[in-house]
Amino acid sequence: MRIGLITSAPDHPVLAATAALLTAGGHHVEALDPAAGPDGPFDPPADVYLLKAHTPAALALARGLEERGVPVVNPAAATELCQDRLAMAELARRAGLPFAPTRAAADPAELLGTVEAGELLLPLVVKSRHSRRHDLVARVDDTARLRALTEEWPDEPVVAQPYLPSTGWDQKLWVVAGQLFCARRRSELAGPEHTELPDGADGFGPAELSAERAAVALRAGEVFGLDVYGVDLLDGPGEPVVVDVNAFPGIRGQAGAPEALAALALRVGAAGRSGTAAGVAVSGVPRPRADATGTGAAAVTPAPADAGPGTAAG
Repeated sequence: MRIGLITSAPDHPVLAATAALLTAGGHHVEALDPAAGPDGPFDPPADVYLLKAHTPAALALARGLEERGVPVVNPAAATELCQDRLAMAELARRAGLPFAPTRAAADPAELLGTVEAGELLLPLVVKSRHSRRHDLVARVDDTARLRALTEEWPDEPVVAQPYLPSTGWDQKLWVVAGQLFCARRRSELAGPEHTELPDGADGFGPAELSAERAAVALRAGEVFGLDVYGVDLLDGPGEPVVVDVNAFPGIRGQAGAPEALAALALRVGAAGRSGTAAGVAVSGVPRPRADATGTGAAAVTPAPADAGPGTAAG
């Protein structure tokens, strides 16, 4: 079988390990750089493609393949939806996932006006609305910090969530075709008071994960139509709070993840050959259907920037 990798970094640890497993099994693995564009050199196409890159060029490339009937994991529409943090939050909350309340603003200056008017309380976590490499993610404890962001990121569409107390660590849950992996990672928003590992951090794995949190992670895949994804939860003993959902994350250092990914690729590729893969996730859950604008699953309509008091966790 031929398996394609849509990525500019085929040497990424999880991709390289997956490719090695597939090659050892007699399959052919080829990397397709998104810079080649939707009309790039993929004739004839592979049996299945793994969409690791999230750039506009990568999404266009994936859509071109899907239009030709080639299965892509994850689908372009589902991947794109996870790049819009407001659309992600709106869909998650409508589906009953415990996602951090999220409010959008056209730029940090608009957000500052909302805070100064008393409509939004500090502290907040402020993020770029559109997720990408080197985007804005900042904890804002006072208006001085927010004013600084208006100068540093003057034209950046943003979302705001309430900053919720935590251990300074995140619970990173990764799912590959229903198989759970997890670890604790220090939050990029952690302060100097959060330098030590919380109790049990060294041994945190699926066996230590509560059934409630595992169920939230698995439900996220159904909601977003993803087979390979990550869910970030605030660390702590309380009810789970989701702060992010990522399509095809790195899943670094997780024993068994490359094997699960290789098995998924072969399963989807075989289904594609038999004509049964289109529009159905590996779990059997219908994938998101892009709306007329190509936005993504469930015809998500982002809320207006002044919709309700927003808060976002960090």
